[in-house]
Amino acid sequence: MRLHRFLSQCGVASRRKSEEIIAEGRVQVNGETITEMGTKIDPTKDVVTVDEQPIEAEDRAVYMLYKPTGIITTMSDDRGRRTVKDLMPEGAKTAKPVGRLDRESDGLLLLTNHGDLAARLTHPRYKVEKEYQVTVVGELTDKEYRRLSNGIVIEGKKTLPAIVRPHRYNAKKNETSFTIILKEGRKRQIRLMCEAVARPVVTLRRVRIGNLLLKGMSSGQCIRLGKKEVNQLLRSVDLPEI
Repeated sequence: MRLHRFLSQCGVASRRKSEEIIAEGRVQVNGETITEMGTKIDPTKDVVTVDEQPIEAEDRAVYMLYKPTGIITTMSDDRGRRTVKDLMPEGAKTAKPVGRLDRESDGLLLLTNHGDLAARLTHPRYKVEKEYQVTVVGELTDKEYRRLSNGIVIEGKKTLPAIVRPHRYNAKKNETSFTIILKEGRKRQIRLMCEAVARPVVTLRRVRIGNLLLKGMSSGQCIRLGKKEVNQLLRSVDLPEI
């Protein structure tokens, strides 16, 4: 097996990123630093380390987590705040978050040790849908709905077209609820889009990624996907089944 593929399968990084890690001289095989692309190893015999940390083959796994608000989408935090790692089962050693879900938001988050799957699920080229339920301040106008749907320039780059489905306006609270479906995942994208139409976000919840639904899960609950569900995900982004 090629070294960069082994690193990807162990959840170190995607294959492309694993190649960069090798080129940087951070990988050793049996104590020897390897920088040559295409190096082959035997996972059953060779000892592989990255940054002096041993890498062991692990079954590929995907987890669905209902992330509560107040939890950081990372595996560690130098400020001592609670992270998604605190909600993961003990056996999920190398699973890492797929994409982002900011601290103030809640909902569906995927974690996996399959580097290529993580990379493709977040790449716009594969058009994996992410569905969100959003509540904003004020009553959204038809013009504002169209702007959200057609794409808005945020941080110097226009967002891809989105599907926006109006729900209702709560006059008592002066809030509008709607659903938005994205095929990309830029940092704090929905919040920035709503700010661009002067409608600050009150609540933001991700309820779907591809065919995976948040429905039926409890806040803080973590579920490991079965082989059938994992293979459906892999097929959706043109990766071989496990």
